[in-house]
Amino acid sequence: MLAGCSAAGDGGNAEPAASKDATTSSRTSATPAPAASSGTSATSAPAPSPSGTGLDFHPDPGRAPKTRAEGLRLARAVAAAPVDWGPGYVKRNPYESDPGYWPVLDANCVWQREPLPSTVLASLTRYSELPAENGKGPIRLAAVVTVHLTARDAEWEMAGTLEEALRCPDQQLRQGERITGLLSQGSAFGQLGNFSAEDTITEGGQYYSDELGGPYYYYWMQGRMAQVTVAVVGRGAKGRSGPEVDAALQQGEGQMISQAESDLEARR
Repeated sequence: MLAGCSAAGDGGNAEPAASKDATTSSRTSATPAPAASSGTSATSAPAPSPSGTGLDFHPDPGRAPKTRAEGLRLARAVAAAPVDWGPGYVKRNPYESDPGYWPVLDANCVWQREPLPSTVLASLTRYSELPAENGKGPIRLAAVVTVHLTARDAEWEMAGTLEEALRCPDQQLRQGERITGLLSQGSAFGQLGNFSAEDTITEGGQYYSDELGGPYYYYWMQGRMAQVTVAVVGRGAKGRSGPEVDAALQQGEGQMISQAESDLEARR
């Protein structure tokens, strides 16, 4: 969204340019249908349950955001800051996206930013990087938090995100940045190594940049807790390995999911 399949653009990805005329992706359609991931079958997300899930997560309806102001407060509390990725990470400029917009993959497989639909309370992206040093390029990361009106709306976002990689295995993030060969995989809690969120999606491919060259490592992960989705995306560079990027992404996403769970869960 971040961008990437993102968010995720940087939705799931680098910050796409704003456009009010872009054709919206399946994430914003009225009746999206869950789709199989590229190369791997995926099951649709389960219906939200007020009694909790196998994750032992019991959201409190009284703590759920109901207004855009409440959604933005939660998004800011959950979104990873540079310190959450590991030592040496710093803010990029710009550091935060406009929370009144979210990333949308248009009909030409180009990420745009469009005004939030009525089912989304807030969508915030924060950008960080491990600066270039000693002949190595930068590792650039983004954290995306989207707060939906309901858990069902968040489930539709997850389903639509899986469809995007099938529709657009090659995507343009912003001018001069693109990703190719995307493969995605979705899993519910307890499946395919997902033991941290109600649903997860992972996506990998190759990243190209007019500034940095390529191909370089690209990976994106998204998880859902009730009405909130959190996504992280990482892009490598010269001299940076996939495991370096993955370590930062896993740390950042883990902290974001934990914070979302803490803010939404019923007190015991």
